[in-house]
Amino acid sequence: MELPVYADIAAAVKRISGFIVKTPLLESPLLNQLVGGRVLIKAEPLQKTGSFKFRGAINAVMSLPSDVDHVVAYSSGNHAAAVAAAAGIKGIKATIIMPEDAPSMKIKNTKAFGADVVLYDRYRENREAIGQNMADDHGAALIPPYEYVPVIAGQGTMGVEIAEDLKAAGVIPDQLLCCTGGGGLLAGVALAMHEHFPKLTLMAAEPEGFDDFRRSLEAGERLSNDPSARSICDAIVTPTPGEITFAINQNHVSKGFQVTDEEVLHAMALAWQYLKLVIEPGGAVALTSLLAGKCDGKDKTTIVIASGGNVDPVIFRQALENLATD
Repeated sequence: MELPVYADIAAAVKRISGFIVKTPLLESPLLNQLVGGRVLIKAEPLQKTGSFKFRGAINAVMSLPSDVDHVVAYSSGNHAAAVAAAAGIKGIKATIIMPEDAPSMKIKNTKAFGADVVLYDRYRENREAIGQNMADDHGAALIPPYEYVPVIAGQGTMGVEIAEDLKAAGVIPDQLLCCTGGGGLLAGVALAMHEHFPKLTLMAAEPEGFDDFRRSLEAGERLSNDPSARSICDAIVTPTPGEITFAINQNHVSKGFQVTDEEVLHAMALAWQYLKLVIEPGGAVALTSLLAGKCDGKDKTTIVIASGGNVDPVIFRQALENLATD
């Protein structure tokens, strides 16, 4: 099993710097006051295609051999749009396998970037098998959403940006919170941040019922979620941590938290209120774990990754309505 190293991330920084947005670390005095410490939020909803997934996708696509003219990917939405956009930039064909219950906006965005979309039932069909069969049938390159070294390395470029901005500002962080589904973002950021801040405490956040990483970390082995579990956090409702990503995260991440859908909606509303930042449910679980008191931020400097902003309008309206009744 090949594991990525920091050199892969450093190479990715050079490879994709001309394609990605260097997103800011946002801060709100009112949010700091609410938490009782300093909170710096990495605003990946401002990334191309609206999420961090573009980093890994563009690195993977630009790493392909020159004779590859077709890519296949499977995703609940953000990786889908990212691979479609990356393929468009390189001028090659993209076929994306998406769950039929994915937010309509994510399906529309993926098609808008020029990809062919194939829908499947996430609760009865195996997307990995569908993707591999389709790639084999079409002679295409398969780009998995997290179990793929170029993707993990691309996600790790976010950690390099965070570290550079912190050092430029003279800030030494105490802890970092990151959402996790399959674990690709967490793994890439962990490798990058611990290269620059070895003593940094790294923690993961997941939706209630999908806390497979938290339980796996405690058990020392990969565990799965109950197939009947449901959550509004569609972007990170994967069945189990990846094999590659867990091997990395197990050595870098100290603990995990789980948050409820209601807590997520509240955090989304506060992100809009204090930062004017639109975060989708899955992208808001890290901030949620801090605001809901699962993670203690008092008298600490906490880096929070807001991983994406492709929220269904109905869900975002629900979040703001909850804010209005507080």
